[in-house]
Amino acid sequence: MKKPLFHWFSAALLALGSLSLHAAPQPLDRVVAVVNKDVVLQSELDNLLTKVQRDAQRHNQALPPYEQLRKQALESLIGDSLVLQLADQQGLQVTDSQLDQAISSMAAEQNTSVEALLKQAEQDGQSPAQFREEFRREMLMSEVRRNQMRQRINISEQEVQQVVKLLQQQGDKEQQYHIGHILLSLSPSADSAEQQRVADKAAQIMAALKNGADFKQLAIAESAGPKALQGGDWGWLTLEAMPTLLAEAAKDAKKGDVVGPLRSGAGLHIVKIFDTKGVQQVTSMEVNARHILIKPSIILTDDKAKEILAGLARDIRSGKSSFAKLAQQYSEDPGSAVQGGELGWASPDMYVPEFAAMVKKLPLGQVSEPFRTVHGWHIVEVEDRRVQDATSQAMENRAYQLIYNRRFAEEAQSWMDELRDGAYVNIIDSNKGA
Repeated sequence: MKKPLFHWFSAALLALGSLSLHAAPQPLDRVVAVVNKDVVLQSELDNLLTKVQRDAQRHNQALPPYEQLRKQALESLIGDSLVLQLADQQGLQVTDSQLDQAISSMAAEQNTSVEALLKQAEQDGQSPAQFREEFRREMLMSEVRRNQMRQRINISEQEVQQVVKLLQQQGDKEQQYHIGHILLSLSPSADSAEQQRVADKAAQIMAALKNGADFKQLAIAESAGPKALQGGDWGWLTLEAMPTLLAEAAKDAKKGDVVGPLRSGAGLHIVKIFDTKGVQQVTSMEVNARHILIKPSIILTDDKAKEILAGLARDIRSGKSSFAKLAQQYSEDPGSAVQGGELGWASPDMYVPEFAAMVKKLPLGQVSEPFRTVHGWHIVEVEDRRVQDATSQAMENRAYQLIYNRRFAEEAQSWMDELRDGAYVNIIDSNKGA
């Protein structure tokens, strides 16, 4: 996480005091925004702008004028700062071993090596240390969002059954949509002048799109949505997986249509259907796994928890003790401990990323080495795998996940708006009026 403001001033004073010791002093990093007790630095803004410009060049994507892009990038960094401050307040951390595991998992998912990822990062101007720190920040922000969404998302049995019915009606085919999205923020309490200003902006964007303007370029320049710096591109989604407003816009639309502006509590939305396709429903794998969890604490260090689990794994492999017996004795997951560590049949994607990656790749019947997740240290054994069947439980699990994913996207934007509204933000950048 970035340094608190008072740390930054202390560092600046020390740097100023040492100028006489150097023949060619380097300019100090400049603060471009104060966010509560944190700061956003010019170097961070420059790094993000370079990344967006490089990605756009790689994908042959036009960008908006520099000052608009700069403003969007600064807003993105302000949002990141708020989330990371919340992670700090909650005492969340990503250990080096947890970070190593996550990077290894990402490399495996991309069918490459960690070394290749680091080499690509260096080609993009990132040192290995910078790559790791950015990855750590992304993991922290993801965990904060998941924690917040768990508190905000409630799903009823009736909602699940409604989606189950829809899935059954679709059979083995379902439509997918490649969606673009622009959000123009507008508070529900906005006065008539602000409402008119945002409505006029939406009309200008719609007119520009009708005249052939690049949707992604406009999204990067104008959108306040979560995918703004990605050109508003949400990728391929089914109607069930989309946020409700996007689903309503897409369901009767065809390729190339632009729908909007649509009003929600967050503001005005413009949606584009980049493409559509009917695809064979992809079957998903379920695993029947069991695990033992040990949570580090003030008394029990990370290294000690890992060491204990390594010993338990050796005892299981040697036949000295059984997985079930040791799970009942040692596991700190109360729901599964009483069942001998059994988690039952589930899609790997229902678990946190590190756990999901492990149960996907672990050979059947083999006890894993200890690995770290946000919950603590685990060893796991996959007892069996199967292709997801058509049982009611499997269908309900899928329906629940679809609803959760939809609500997550909706609630995450509302939560970020609330976080921003309640924060002290002072943009002291000389270009803040752009």
